[in-house]
Amino acid sequence: MTGQIDGDLYRKVLGRYPTGVTLVTGCDDGEPLAMVIGSFVSVSMDPPLVGFLPGKGSYTWPRIEASGSFCVNVLSDGQQDLSNAFFRKDGDPWEGTDWEPAPSGSPLIPSCLASIDCSIHEVVDAGDHVFVMGRVEHLSHVDEGSPLVFLGGRYGAFSQEPGSA
Repeated sequence: MTGQIDGDLYRKVLGRYPTGVTLVTGCDDGEPLAMVIGSFVSVSMDPPLVGFLPGKGSYTWPRIEASGSFCVNVLSDGQQDLSNAFFRKDGDPWEGTDWEPAPSGSPLIPSCLASIDCSIHEVVDAGDHVFVMGRVEHLSHVDEGSPLVFLGGRYGAFSQEPGSA
């Protein structure tokens, strides 16, 4: 890291902020691809844009980028094993993972809480990452379930207080 910010301290401090866990999927010549992403964000309603930040060293992102589209699958708190299967680099994480093609052709995982199918709108340099903005083309969701969250190096679940909005 440059400047006066210590890298370990940076990770520790930012690790105090919870993130949702998503699986960003795409295809390369019919081969399904995916990467676990915690930096997913809503960007704009008009036009409908979402974004995420893959690392510049990612092997998977350039292959998804070449397809021109991706699908963000929002994992539920019961899908830690699915997240771990795609995070690890051993074995075939698609083995045993049911999916169907979204309208873009990217893998949509029906067991997820929500899926956001996108065309790539813009990719912007962002330090050691790139900021990918996707134009939302198709949406789907289930009505029940809690999102998988990540905080301080561990998975967790969201719990809404009774009577809160």
